[in-house]
Amino acid sequence: MSRLFMVRHGPTHAKSMVGWSDIPADLSDTAALTRLSAFLPQDAPVVSSDLSRAVETATAIENGRLRLPHREGLREMHFGDWELKRFDEVSAQDPHHIRAFWETPGDVAPPNGESWNVVCARVDDAIDGLLADHNDTDMIVVAHFGAILTQIARAEGLSGSDAFGHKIDNLSVTVIETHGNWRAEVINHNP
Repeated sequence: MSRLFMVRHGPTHAKSMVGWSDIPADLSDTAALTRLSAFLPQDAPVVSSDLSRAVETATAIENGRLRLPHREGLREMHFGDWELKRFDEVSAQDPHHIRAFWETPGDVAPPNGESWNVVCARVDDAIDGLLADHNDTDMIVVAHFGAILTQIARAEGLSGSDAFGHKIDNLSVTVIETHGNWRAEVINHNP
């Protein structure tokens, strides 16, 4: 049996769409990090996206666990030309496009960015590679809001718009059972 303990990185405090920009996490809440590390299985290896906010969070909760190489495929959604812009900024220029992107996720993508379907395929490939390399091993995967949502959607058979309805807090854990029929055991648990 393999379970994915998907951890959302620490907060960045950005008030914009942060995808592939390499913004560090605020890891000053050491009590929360200690609780999170204690909640996670001690014998599970830790892997993260290659963006610093995920790498730093993984390092903060590693606590002697085996560390696997970072995976670019676990990155957040790429917002392209919308990167680091607020919703209202983009909406002022192209309200129909940004609404379609968030309200009917699928093939709609930001200019020079990724659609929901592309993000799902990328993260699925990264997760499938990890599962193939570490068969029947629980894993701690430190990633991003969008990446975690892709695996909830996969496990629960949800559309993109239904997946976006889930709240995923910083430093929360979502547990995905991957053996047989995938299912989300826990979503957005805050230890």
